[in-house]
Amino acid sequence: MDKIVISGGKRLQGSVPISGFKNAALPILVATVLTGDVCVIENVPSISDVEITLQILRAMGASVRMTGKNTVEINTKNVRQGQTPPELIGKIRGSTYFIGAELGRFGRAHVGWPGGCDIGNRPIDQHVKAFEALGAVVTTDSGFIDAEAANGLRGSSVYFDSTSVGATANLILAAVLADGMTVVDNAAREPHIVDLANFLNTCGANITGAGTDVIKIKGVPALHGCSYSIIPDMIEAGTFMIAAAATGGRVRIDGVIPKHMESLSAKLEEMGARIEEVDESILVSADRRLDKTTVKTLPYPGFPTDLQPQIATLLCLCDGVSHVTETIFENRFKYVDELQKMGASVRVVNGKTAIIEGVPQLSAAALRAMDLRGGAALIIAALAADGVSSITNIGSIERGYDNICGKLAALGADIKKVTEPDEATVAV
Repeated sequence: MDKIVISGGKRLQGSVPISGFKNAALPILVATVLTGDVCVIENVPSISDVEITLQILRAMGASVRMTGKNTVEINTKNVRQGQTPPELIGKIRGSTYFIGAELGRFGRAHVGWPGGCDIGNRPIDQHVKAFEALGAVVTTDSGFIDAEAANGLRGSSVYFDSTSVGATANLILAAVLADGMTVVDNAAREPHIVDLANFLNTCGANITGAGTDVIKIKGVPALHGCSYSIIPDMIEAGTFMIAAAATGGRVRIDGVIPKHMESLSAKLEEMGARIEEVDESILVSADRRLDKTTVKTLPYPGFPTDLQPQIATLLCLCDGVSHVTETIFENRFKYVDELQKMGASVRVVNGKTAIIEGVPQLSAAALRAMDLRGGAALIIAALAADGVSSITNIGSIERGYDNICGKLAALGADIKKVTEPDEATVAV
């Protein structure tokens, strides 16, 4: 059993490089299926979600070769439809993108139900709506999602009833090779949607408007391979920014796009932290106890839901009473029980709003990561706490953070990953 052990109370200091964006890497890696050619993808994060995605591509018949620490060469010429292993598909949420990619290239898709963190209801109704608008018939029987466009995919107008990153990305994947123009209204505006569109355009697609709420996709006859570098991970960057503030540290976050961090930077400044932007770096420092604030998660460019657990943890150590309202996922406060073990004063109302009264100090505890971002929040709490904490179920954290223990140790944290025999092995 692997766990992370942290001796808290040390200020983080120094600089930390940010890896490629998990939320951009997964759809881009899947999108290589549409090219039937060789793609070289750079700045790929070394995380378990990426490794699972590459395993699925290999099972489909792709040739996958790591040519550097964070560079992968993928040849999808011999990819076959309907070969995605259900046991791998069920491990990650990003596996939904294989539906759009198979449908776009082959005119039909057969993919198992996706997995991912249990942070609330994550329906695929908007995905289905998009595929049907392009002319596909979609069924969801027997644990699989099947889609087929017997007469080919045709461009159409699609209005999403709610803003969905996954549905927007899947519609782009399905529409790039469709006949005619597809217009997407109420599209997600997140940076990883822009990155996906930029990758596909580099491969010969014709996509305009990415980054706005109206995206236009003019279908092209074919795509070709390319070399492409994934954007930096704004959620990883935000996690380190919050960790710096929580420990009263001074950390330079390198290799970021400061504009992507504006909602967090503004909130940290409002709380009393100091934020300095220099080119592709952000310097975060906090030399005093920070102030209370109010946070409400919203689609980009609003405050990211994926940084909600982390900033809520920081607010446990701030003066006054703060309120954090979650509007994206209804089950995102599962980490609160773990923070309460450490002496945090947090009360969740109606499953949507956390009322947080700052305490002088958090105490070390034995903790369990309930999901990816909640697990990152527990690391921040342990870094700031008095004493030695342990965190189990760290596989959920490793789904989205590249070498988080090593990066934090380089900043002066007393943190290590340890392996202990599980109880079954001990019993034998």
